[in-house]
Amino acid sequence: MDSLKINLEKLRASRKKIVGCLPLYPPMEIFHAMDLVPVTLWGLRDMIRNLNESDRHIQNYSCSVARRAAEFILSENGMMLDGIFAYNACDTLRNLPEILSNGLQAAARPLPMFQIHIPMVPAGQTNARDYLCNEISSLIQLLEKTFHISFSSDRFQDSVAKYNEVRNLYRRMEKQVASGKITFRDFMIAFHNSGFLPVEDQIRFLSESLACCRNKEPESQNHPVMISGILPPPVPVIQAIEEAGLRIVCNDVASLGRYYGYSPEPVESAGQYYAGFYENHIPCPTLLYSADKRMEYLDSLLQETGAKGVIFAGEKFCEYEYFEFPYLQKRLNDQGIPSLLIEIAVDDEDHIASLKNRIDAFAELIGQHQGRK
Repeated sequence: MDSLKINLEKLRASRKKIVGCLPLYPPMEIFHAMDLVPVTLWGLRDMIRNLNESDRHIQNYSCSVARRAAEFILSENGMMLDGIFAYNACDTLRNLPEILSNGLQAAARPLPMFQIHIPMVPAGQTNARDYLCNEISSLIQLLEKTFHISFSSDRFQDSVAKYNEVRNLYRRMEKQVASGKITFRDFMIAFHNSGFLPVEDQIRFLSESLACCRNKEPESQNHPVMISGILPPPVPVIQAIEEAGLRIVCNDVASLGRYYGYSPEPVESAGQYYAGFYENHIPCPTLLYSADKRMEYLDSLLQETGAKGVIFAGEKFCEYEYFEFPYLQKRLNDQGIPSLLIEIAVDDEDHIASLKNRIDAFAELIGQHQGRK
């Protein structure tokens, strides 16, 4: 799909300042409120096909998220950016800003780098709100100084409302997927097509997509399942899942359900807003302090949606995910819930035959499991 690059070129033509953000849960509302356009550089599977530039700086046993983000920034695509924002996550992404800064400096096209540190401590253990509020305040001051713009509390509140509306539209669309009115494959295509759009255009695009499915009849698919992972599987793998008779009724994907699953209540202070945003975020391995709540959250999704099995789409070399997979699968097995772990590497989109066989076998297992109940 070329939609991401087309959308990015349109942004560039609008002459707005574009900030590339890493990793997945940046303070988008702050950038938007300051008339900047934030774009999250997560995955980029459909846009970045070769990794020639990033392989000069990052080992090939790093995850595709880091390698593709580095390729985007260090290649000619990065010339569309006016700055880079990053916060701490896994070890690879935590060290990426320094690698990117050195690579851009060597290429004689340095970019402003904005960083904050999110305390990775449980809220009940240590009160880190004041620290995070100070980080947010420092970020705003640095953006004001770098781009010669002023932060407005009123504009920030408007931005919060718009991003919450986007999250709400995604949640509504996910319900249409669960009902069978939209396939998960079509949902993923819509998600990619809305990537790199300004938030106002995202609202318009998603609203139109929802309107199109309003009068559709639900399709009959046999077995409801959940899908989980740092990244969604490639579209051909999703198609194989649905062709096997499995219906994805909910997702625990970092760039999907974990991204739009929680909308914080607006508060006057930007610092307090993000303290609540990160403190109450959907549990994710990239937010280490939330790890203890992962199984509790998955249980709630399974009960709410009636999913009868879980497919884990493992991102190869994502050590944080692979630390938790054995524990999650054991807990699910103890509850009598079948699970399947499939591993996705950088070049696996064109080699899915073995994955398709395993998905077909899993669908049969789910059918047998339901038949015994």
